[in-house]
Amino acid sequence: MNIDFIKMHGTGNDYIYLDLVKNKYDVDFSELAREMSPRHYGIGADGLILVMESARCDIRMRMFNADGSEAEMCGNGIRCVGKYVYDSGYTKKRDFSVETKAGEKVISVLELDEAGKAGSLRVDMGRPILSGPDIPVAFDMKPVVDVAILGYRGTAVSMGNPHFVTFVDEITDRMVLTDGPKLENAAEFPQKANIEFAQILDRKNILMRVWERGAGETLSCGTGACAVAVASTLSGFTDRTVQVRVKGGLLTIRWDEKNDTVHLAGPSVEVFRGTYRFK
Repeated sequence: MNIDFIKMHGTGNDYIYLDLVKNKYDVDFSELAREMSPRHYGIGADGLILVMESARCDIRMRMFNADGSEAEMCGNGIRCVGKYVYDSGYTKKRDFSVETKAGEKVISVLELDEAGKAGSLRVDMGRPILSGPDIPVAFDMKPVVDVAILGYRGTAVSMGNPHFVTFVDEITDRMVLTDGPKLENAAEFPQKANIEFAQILDRKNILMRVWERGAGETLSCGTGACAVAVASTLSGFTDRTVQVRVKGGLLTIRWDEKNDTVHLAGPSVEVFRGTYRFK
């Protein structure tokens, strides 16, 4: 079977996108994600994202990590969905809704390039989930701040998917590559977790590296950057609007005090298109 795909990234967090509005592929998408994602034997990506019709929103997305597991949300991935949907003419609204496993999200197209294509986009990520059982994490607290897991103290946050944010003086490879997978699979996280190592630069800037659940270290994580911004605000380290510097670039996060919603803004880039032969 020939499968048409689009490769896109948001600050280096790259995914393979399939347009299921136009094409109807009857395949096991979990298996397809595992086959297409490897960087040396496949196309190379952090996972697979499906663009689909929705009965209640303007569009729907499903996402699969590189290991084939289905995830609830991806902040960088949903911005790329927004770019693809707008550029493809599926909507000409500058603000539109996307159905995800983490609920309905609203995308705003902030800037257009000279060709009229979407460049910078913002996502209303909704309210952060801060109650232990709802994240979920094995601490019956709200908020789950300053808890110790495998020697790291941090804050647990869900942005539709579970995160553990730990603040350190300096981020090292050992933390991310050795301790990251241990923390991901810690007993305190019944659904595993994305692990963010964050270094406060000043009240408006944070450096972050992330070990993603089901994907390993990635160049960026949109929901992770949001979780870092929430955790740093709760801990009193930063203001409510911050820039989070990741390996792949810069993301701007605002946790709105009035309506308690988190807004994520950053670039979305189409890299190339192609056809993949699956079985």
